[in-house]
Amino acid sequence: MSTGRTAPPPAFALEADEIVTAAVDIFHESGLDAVSMRSVSSRLGVSPVPLYSRIGNKDALVDAIADRLLTGLAPPAADDEPWTDYAARWARGLRTGLRTARGDSRLILPPRRTAYVEASRPLVDALRRDGFPTDAAVQACRLLMWATVGFAVVETGAEPPTRRRSRVRPGGDAGGLDAHEIDALFDLHIRYVIEGIVRDVPGRRR
Repeated sequence: MSTGRTAPPPAFALEADEIVTAAVDIFHESGLDAVSMRSVSSRLGVSPVPLYSRIGNKDALVDAIADRLLTGLAPPAADDEPWTDYAARWARGLRTGLRTARGDSRLILPPRRTAYVEASRPLVDALRRDGFPTDAAVQACRLLMWATVGFAVVETGAEPPTRRRSRVRPGGDAGGLDAHEIDALFDLHIRYVIEGIVRDVPGRRR
């Protein structure tokens, strides 16, 4: 006889995508430390056992969360856009996407994330289109990627200014930074990297 309740799906019917969605929801609600095989299985109303067969261990679950959050990081390049303009826009887009991971280094630091590989392709293509040899294009992309990822991790620990202060260089006051200064510091950070690449790589169009 029916009780009128909707039973949870059988454990064997769970898809990996459902498991990752539940894990991402927990992450957004309570942070990565709250995500575990047990908390996700409890959210789904099943035992933890099927999670291991569909996802793997906790590290694999963290990787899956990162891949979900970091999908589609890179903006598309315009055909006539100089690589320097695109690189700056690409880095800003990457930084914006990384904010979905709330600056958690466990999600964004591993350099072999599938999302980073996908994000690298349009920048490498833009660099090659503007005359970079392939190895130089990959190197330049890696420098910009690491500069952006590292900044995204560090900025989450930035403290707001403790006092009202006179005009100083963005990031130049030991008393702290506001959001506008952090944005300005990031743009300066990436511009310095781009200018260094321009000086260092011969044989490309500018």
